[in-house]
Amino acid sequence: MKTPVLLSIMMLTFMSDFTLNNVKERSGYQIGDVVADFELKNIDGNMVSLSDYKDVKGFIITFTCNTCPFSIAYEDRIMALNEKYASKGYPVIAINPNNPKVQPGDSYKSMQQRALEKGFTFPYLVDEGQQVYPKFGATKTPHMFVLQNTKQGPVVKYIGAIDDNYKDANAVNTKYVENAVNALLSGHPVKLQETKAIGCTIKV
Repeated sequence: MKTPVLLSIMMLTFMSDFTLNNVKERSGYQIGDVVADFELKNIDGNMVSLSDYKDVKGFIITFTCNTCPFSIAYEDRIMALNEKYASKGYPVIAINPNNPKVQPGDSYKSMQQRALEKGFTFPYLVDEGQQVYPKFGATKTPHMFVLQNTKQGPVVKYIGAIDDNYKDANAVNTKYVENAVNALLSGHPVKLQETKAIGCTIKV
């Protein structure tokens, strides 16, 4: 019982960082844009790029971190997304966009420790120099992007939150990311293409 209470207290202390992102004002990639390839360092020291994935149908990209209470609240759900969809062609790639000089808890070493503690089964990349997240237009942690592979390259099909209840996974009514991926797997258009990202501001 202590963990939910502690998490609630942490979220309250982070309320100054908590905003509902206005999707109309968000810069960076928009729905329908082709995403340029990038290469970032994974927690195992290897470099990872989208082009490394030869036979996937798309990607679930999440900008997340170690320290934001909202990111922490969503960790298990992000892991569940990879478990459910990686084998179907939509693997999760997590990217930490925070500046560790501003947020020491998001250092590369801390990322390695967190991934080991949680048992991440997906790449957890560090956005060194903070070059990638502005291209996506990510503003919060977590901030989700669902991409679909096409002949032109990976195309953005969904942007926003994971679901509609960051507090309680058991009380979720709408699973935005799952609905988007399920639609793409079924050959249908994504009905709800963009939602407001809920989380902490990216530390620059």
